[in-house]
Amino acid sequence: MPTPLDPLVDFDGRWTTELADRLLPRPELPLVRYECIDGRLVDVPTRTMSDTFGAATLIHLLGPAAQAVKFFVCGPVNLTFDTRKWIQPDVTVLHALPETDEEDKWVPARLCTLAVEFVSAGSRKQDFVGKPRRCAEGGVPYFMRVEIARRLRHASVEFLTLVDGEYQRTAEAVCGRRLRVSQPFEIDFDPHDLLL
Repeated sequence: MPTPLDPLVDFDGRWTTELADRLLPRPELPLVRYECIDGRLVDVPTRTMSDTFGAATLIHLLGPAAQAVKFFVCGPVNLTFDTRKWIQPDVTVLHALPETDEEDKWVPARLCTLAVEFVSAGSRKQDFVGKPRRCAEGGVPYFMRVEIARRLRHASVEFLTLVDGEYQRTAEAVCGRRLRVSQPFEIDFDPHDLLL
């Protein structure tokens, strides 16, 4: 008797955006977010309430200045580097809108100006190494990393700028100090604002 198809195992290394459109989400599995690295699916850990509150607050803080220069601040999107590689930043800033329904679902990295990741215990290596590397390789000009320690009532933010194909830290701040940058638009906030 043949074994039933298990797409998460049977298509390991062969996942594409087209296959994901056809087979995800799986009704027998918990509803999770998926990212894909070279055809291998990675399930994204559920964010804590503190991180989702911080991300929503950051969207609110970035919105007016971004909109003033015709940028678009969004929550997670399928930021796609090629058909076998995509991530879902916690906050995404686009300088141009998707032109097709396909791009609306699988947003090309070429439309992204800033990707923001809230670091979680379950994806620390990806948030510090993997995602910034993919964004740099995809030509995303800016990357922001946020860490929230709820019990300590502490938040820190790093702002990275793409220089010669690699990110360099151009600004950072912790609670009580303001993160200030002028590019890609005016950003000025205290990381404490991101706390519950």
